[in-house]
Amino acid sequence: MEPQPPAGDPKWEGHKPGDGAVYTRVCLGGPNAQPALDIFWAGNPPGANAIDPAVVAQMAVDKMRLSGPDIASPRAAGKYTVGVPVWLWVHQSPSTFGPNSATASAGGVTVTATAKVKRIVWRLGDGSTVTCAGPGTPYKASYGMKDSPSCGHRYTKTSADAPGAKFALTATSTWVVDWQVAGGGGETGQLTEVRQSQAQVAVGEVQVVG
Repeated sequence: MEPQPPAGDPKWEGHKPGDGAVYTRVCLGGPNAQPALDIFWAGNPPGANAIDPAVVAQMAVDKMRLSGPDIASPRAAGKYTVGVPVWLWVHQSPSTFGPNSATASAGGVTVTATAKVKRIVWRLGDGSTVTCAGPGTPYKASYGMKDSPSCGHRYTKTSADAPGAKFALTATSTWVVDWQVAGGGGETGQLTEVRQSQAQVAVGEVQVVG
């Protein structure tokens, strides 16, 4: 452990500093498939396999509490029209889009990880799928009826026959996590995390008054 517990700490199991050391071991397959920590005293280095930095990197990711996209548009209370452009975009924060960084340590290994959303896949509920490389472009009234320059969709049918008369939309983000072991020349690697959010979209037709 870094630092070692003070003298008299129960982790010493009745021994004194200098008689040996207190070690931390990371074991895979803990509760809920999370890494489990085992703390024990030993007179000599236990000689176990070195801690896998990727496991420590996953511990850092768990600290970030990454979540699905924070959908800004389409709005839950919005009403959209067949054939009219729908601009797809999300609010950006460290937990919903990144970048987000955290550090974790175990068994003498310290890893810093940084996560950022690489892409968002939108399933619009009408059978269409749109993949966007970024957060999308926020809509402004001055844009009028233009299509989004980065992430958008046009519905070709109403949601009248869908459950609740609304399309069930999902936005799935793929996070790329780059990690590095602390210290010069430390090992590096990359992880992928996937998160999802849902929304309901009401789509109708233009009503023509005679």
